[in-house]
Amino acid sequence: MRRFIAGTAIVLALAWSVGVRAADPSGRWSATFMTQVGEQAYTYEFIVKGTTLTGTAKGSLTGEGKISDGKIDGDTITFVENTTYMGMPLAFNYTGKMTSADQIELSRTLMDFEAEKATAKRVK
Repeated sequence: MRRFIAGTAIVLALAWSVGVRAADPSGRWSATFMTQVGEQAYTYEFIVKGTTLTGTAKGSLTGEGKISDGKIDGDTITFVENTTYMGMPLAFNYTGKMTSADQIELSRTLMDFEAEKATAKRVK
């Protein structure tokens, strides 16, 4: 009986793990960050090819920028948003964790400033 319970637990854990890893960030997402220059609404368009993430990020103050250096590792994503603000080029470094098929917890940094956090939701 113990072997059956242990085997069942392992199978369930693997099934849950595969389900999380199968979550796909492809598509359109929206998030709102509170920043040093006020609230910024963002729309992301993620394109996934294997473990590579590309696309665009469009901010209410920064306009549209390209996503580069994007990677997917299980439920973790990382990427760089290359944009401008008041004519100055900026590179935001993002890390995110997909908590469901329709939600990503994002954290981003710019230079040595404190990290900004937001929850991105899939746009349907």
